[in-house]
Amino acid sequence: MTTHKQSVSFTVFAFDYARGLVEAGEYPNVSAAVSGELTKAKSARDRDERVFEAELRRRLSLPIDQWQPIGDLGEVTDSGRSYLVELERDRRD
Repeated sequence: MTTHKQSVSFTVFAFDYARGLVEAGEYPNVSAAVSGELTKAKSARDRDERVFEAELRRRLSLPIDQWQPIGDLGEVTDSGRSYLVELERDRRD
């Protein structure tokens, strides 16, 4: 496995967690712990993405008469629109 040497900074919590994994014998050193946990996180994200995509494909394959109404589209986007208004207001202040 090729490696890339990089200097990084961690929060105290993150470093303590990585060091704890080493002390527990799960990894030989902090570098391996960080790499291993990043690999696990990427695998979990990839798995979640595959599950989401499969569900999306399943729902899109349903005949249109089996789709469930979601109500007024304004209600679906209201919270997002409010959030954007707040962002704009904060940006101006």
